[in-house]
Amino acid sequence: MKRKLQRFSEIELFENVFQKECHLKGKWNSEYFGKDAPISLELGCGRGEYTLALYNRNPENHFIGIDIKGARLWRGAKSAHESNWKGIAFLRVQIESLMDYFEENEVSEIWITFPDPHSSQRRERKRLTNPRFLNYYYTILKNGGLIHLKTDAQDLFDYSVQSIPTLKGKILVEKRNVHDGQNQPDDILEVLTTYEKIFMKEGKPIHYFCYQIQK
Repeated sequence: MKRKLQRFSEIELFENVFQKECHLKGKWNSEYFGKDAPISLELGCGRGEYTLALYNRNPENHFIGIDIKGARLWRGAKSAHESNWKGIAFLRVQIESLMDYFEENEVSEIWITFPDPHSSQRRERKRLTNPRFLNYYYTILKNGGLIHLKTDAQDLFDYSVQSIPTLKGKILVEKRNVHDGQNQPDDILEVLTTYEKIFMKEGKPIHYFCYQIQK
């Protein structure tokens, strides 16, 4: 508990971490990043492993990791802070409030990496690929924007593949068992989160799709 409280205190001092009082909706590029560039979000970013990896591969773009759990988010924010990476920010808010922090057509790409599958039927509305959330993403994404999902949960993946066509667009990539050894994964799919390493060690296949929206 003491360690967690220390981390909560520390992220208050990081210039790259924003919380509920953030007022950058529609102004992330102009007022925080300081230049116009595509913005990518990682939802439920945890330690920010994908956020950091995405930036490391595309440092000319901007990346924002979003999670409500500050003690986890601290790790990624601290790494970016210590590396002086100005193209990264972290937002500590509930994903349900996404529309309060991003304007229509402000985002170019959304990554959903190993979200809670909320397997029971009564928790369907909490799945990050539920139509309720998909409509949020559609609103803040630009025309041609991308939605990526990476998960070990077969049921969630199947549900998501069925749900996402409720948006206008098309699936560009659909891979089941990304690390099956038969097909070389895309460079960014080789990034392994802490959870992904655990799932792979347990022999669970990792599934991925990329969906492009059309407006």
